[in-house]
Amino acid sequence: MGSLDTNPTAFSAFGDDAGFQPLNPEDVRAYLHKAVDFISDYYKSVESLPVLPDVKPGYLQKELRAAPPVSSAPFDVTMKELRNSVVPGMTHWASPNFFAFFPSTNSAAAIAGDLIASAMNTVGFTWQASPAATEMEVLALDWLAQLLRLPTSFMNFTSSGRGTGGGVILGTTSEAMLVTLVAARDAALRRSGSDGVAGIPRLTVYAADQTHSTFFKACRLAGFDPANIRSIPTGAETDYGLDPARLLEMMQADADAGLVPTYICATVGTTSSNAVDPVGAVADVAALFNAWVHVDAAYAGSACICPEFRHHLNGVEKVDSISMSPHKWLMTCLDCTCLYVRDTHRLTDSLETNPEYLKNDASESGTVTDLKDMQVGVGRRFRGLKLWMVMRTYGAAKLQEHIRSDVAMAKMFEDSVRTDNRFEVVVPRNFALVCFRIKPSSGGAISTEEDADEANRELMERLNHTGKAYLAHTVVGGKFVLRFAVGSSLQEERHVRSAWDLIQKTTAEIIKEYTVRKFKV
Repeated sequence: MGSLDTNPTAFSAFGDDAGFQPLNPEDVRAYLHKAVDFISDYYKSVESLPVLPDVKPGYLQKELRAAPPVSSAPFDVTMKELRNSVVPGMTHWASPNFFAFFPSTNSAAAIAGDLIASAMNTVGFTWQASPAATEMEVLALDWLAQLLRLPTSFMNFTSSGRGTGGGVILGTTSEAMLVTLVAARDAALRRSGSDGVAGIPRLTVYAADQTHSTFFKACRLAGFDPANIRSIPTGAETDYGLDPARLLEMMQADADAGLVPTYICATVGTTSSNAVDPVGAVADVAALFNAWVHVDAAYAGSACICPEFRHHLNGVEKVDSISMSPHKWLMTCLDCTCLYVRDTHRLTDSLETNPEYLKNDASESGTVTDLKDMQVGVGRRFRGLKLWMVMRTYGAAKLQEHIRSDVAMAKMFEDSVRTDNRFEVVVPRNFALVCFRIKPSSGGAISTEEDADEANRELMERLNHTGKAYLAHTVVGGKFVLRFAVGSSLQEERHVRSAWDLIQKTTAEIIKEYTVRKFKV
């Protein structure tokens, strides 16, 4: 017990007679002012911090006390420990030198919206539980649908009134996949005349091998037999997008074998290489089997608010659902994944709960949306506020400017890679991700594919170790490839140019070492 602070006089801000007042207005004001100052200072300084921390697993357990304190402490003590112990162990996704994975964008409007939503702390599981929270989410989703030029069949409200479609804001794409898989599963069971869940072993699902791994996880959670989860090989001939002909061949073979094709996941902007599956052609194949089509546009969906990228969603009017995540590329902090369905009843029929304690006149009237019936859980956050504040504050023009700027910087980086004969761009650039690598050179120090894989792995590790840039990798066509993802909210051209300079310098060092090792010079 020696690690516990048992001093009863350590903190007396509430006064001896007042009792515990965790929402004392003066404390709220003081704490939040300090927190906002911390946030502002963080954004000013994050560029100078190492993107990847130099800490070992378990470091924080040693930095901070292992047992919770008994008595109070001044808030300044808490903030000091945050600065001294937590920040040095953070990977700084907000850094303009962060080029790994996909961006996790943010903005002042989103932070403010999230702060206010957290302060209100509403739990809007039904319309009655918080009418404004429900209606704000519905409004924000319809606004975003209009920016994406989605068909009105995906909107909650149209010019003629309430529609049959609509949306819900979830935490992640994984949730969007899971709830639509469950709805598709139940529809397929009804369609095939199955008694309860007995027919599940006959249901099959499909996706390209480039589809995010969370899809295959969600399939298992939804009860699909792993043996019936089809991963369809892709290749360079389709730029690693799903081939509708191969999809048809596989679905037809399953149907001929007495199985029930149930669900296809098409992706617009795969995580590995930003490949785009042909949405309309995939939907045409699915229609032959009455299978559900879901479009995962988690990252690249945001780009489709720009007319020049909207063609990637062509055919979306034929699909059953689509999800995209503004927390990736549309300046809205985590978590915020927008799921749209053409027929909300297909979702709510599988997910609806109606316990006595939640019954109310508004819900029973059928005129309101109870968002609890479009998600796994019941409780939910007021996510719609930050998304609305982002669109209301910045407007479509600024959001489009943000997307176009990132794409332009990615193209600038791509052009630099193409002009350096030591490198190659492995797949065509879509959006703001460049997949590149040091290429093997006949007769050179790096002459084989094995050499190239080793050199690229070494390049990535050295770059990341500097703290001046952070890149991730993937494997495309059997090749180890570096991913350079532009899009951090603070990124400017100078950060991209600086990263490229560092890549060139580090590559020169690696090639020199390989030359000495291979030719003994």
